[in-house]
Amino acid sequence: MPIVTSTEMFKKAYEGHYAIGAFNVNNMEIIQGITEAAAEVRSPLILQVSAGARKYAKHVYLMKLVEAAEADTGLPICLHLDHGDSFELCKSCIDGGFTSVMIDGSKHSFEENVALTKQVVAYAHDHGVVVEAELGRLAGIEDAVNVKAEDSSYTRPEEVEEFVSRTGCDSLAIAIGTSHGAFKFKPGTKPQLRLDILEEVEKRLPGFPIVLHGASSVIPKYVDIINANGGKLVDALGVPEDQLRQAASMAVCKINIDSDLRLAMTAGIRETMAKEPEAFDPRKYLAPGRDNIHELVKAKIVNVLGSDGKA
Repeated sequence: MPIVTSTEMFKKAYEGHYAIGAFNVNNMEIIQGITEAAAEVRSPLILQVSAGARKYAKHVYLMKLVEAAEADTGLPICLHLDHGDSFELCKSCIDGGFTSVMIDGSKHSFEENVALTKQVVAYAHDHGVVVEAELGRLAGIEDAVNVKAEDSSYTRPEEVEEFVSRTGCDSLAIAIGTSHGAFKFKPGTKPQLRLDILEEVEKRLPGFPIVLHGASSVIPKYVDIINANGGKLVDALGVPEDQLRQAASMAVCKINIDSDLRLAMTAGIRETMAKEPEAFDPRKYLAPGRDNIHELVKAKIVNVLGSDGKA
């Protein structure tokens, strides 16, 4: 099976009231951990690459790793550009074999966002590639995305119909209270997604796939391991998984997970190096990180996304 677009995945997810996990990848071990977990529970999958990851690992290496994962598992896998910030970057990924791209024009005015998104959509659709756009701004830091809390904004439901109609985008990322990075919320607060905004968006765009970015839950187990071995993540707090599951039962068809993967990988490496400080074989400390990612992704698919058995 070749790498696919997310079109059929999203149609089935919307009708089945579950979401597809979109997991950020940077190297072989992360890809293996994700795809082997998905294969175990037979879940469709979106592997996504940020501009930073593409620069770090190189486009051709990531393409071949994803192709190998598809051949190894037989799963339907979509390869997606996460947070593309220019037409040129999106075009490069489309020309290089990606089946889905995100153009993030959320930092621009509404009209500028429409114009940029429309340009990417036209090129992508001519090449059989789907496009995710964004309306509203999430706070937080992740790779090149850096938005201060005071500059963030919820998506305005009254704008979504016009935006989707004018741009022709295939899915829409909205801001309802998630946040990029591990330090999402202040200690002592109770994170609460604005599901009322999601509900209003769903009414205005019936049947249209919605995306949640910044949806890592910052798993306490991995945070504790990192902190016990020299880390400083004592204030890390993520999005409650029960709220994500509720969003997945509504219009949300794609949930992005990156920070949880980083924490799982880092916890495996730190714990191994603490136990075996003399270890210098990368396989010794990368394998536990890969195992953690496998465990994390399997739990996300079954307990949060609900996409197990849907491949």
